[in-house]
Amino acid sequence: MLEQYDFHNLMVIDIETVPQYPNFDEVPEHFQKLWDLKTLHQRKEETAENFYERAGIWAEFGKIICISMGIFTPGKNTGLRVKSIASHDEKEILEKFGVVLASQPASLILCAHNGKEFDFPYICRRTLINGLKVPSQLEIAGKRPWEINHLDTMELWKFGDYKNYTSLALLAAIFNIPTPKDDIDGSMVGHAYWVDNQLERISTYCQKDVIATAQLLRRYRGEELIADDCITIVG
Repeated sequence: MLEQYDFHNLMVIDIETVPQYPNFDEVPEHFQKLWDLKTLHQRKEETAENFYERAGIWAEFGKIICISMGIFTPGKNTGLRVKSIASHDEKEILEKFGVVLASQPASLILCAHNGKEFDFPYICRRTLINGLKVPSQLEIAGKRPWEINHLDTMELWKFGDYKNYTSLALLAAIFNIPTPKDDIDGSMVGHAYWVDNQLERISTYCQKDVIATAQLLRRYRGEELIADDCITIVG
């Protein structure tokens, strides 16, 4: 599986997102009404105010606070080089990410877990909202399906089955990949950001997901995991 792909022309990414405002009371009134309408069916009996802690899931109401990237490095033993762009300024993150992608070939393959449903479209939407140009590797408008160089480790696991979502944590467990989670999970990111001001902690969490996704790609191809001493975190 995946033998046709050159992993050295592939970048694994993961993003962390939070609500745009620390609490519902600070959301502009017209956006409060739009949030109410947008989430009417998802929140069932829950109020729009209580449901706002999940606003980071929607690109219209959330923002990106971290993008982590991983590239496979050549050598006797395959390595992984991981770097994060984290900031309170979303536009700065997206500009820097755009510069990184501009330095890569147009044929670069982007990979993420649930990336086609979440990471890739989220980045594109927030890029446009911030008045920036969508990087060519993320632009899909007008392209044929086989021209889009996007891989999704969750989609690959489905093998055509569309019945359910399979988390990265579950796949890491069944493939004996060291867990990417320790003291934080996705549901805690908003609180860690807005209440505890722990952007560095969130960045570390994001990097671990990139590493786990890269290791999962190796398992999909029947290869050994990348050794810990071959994984480099770039400051």
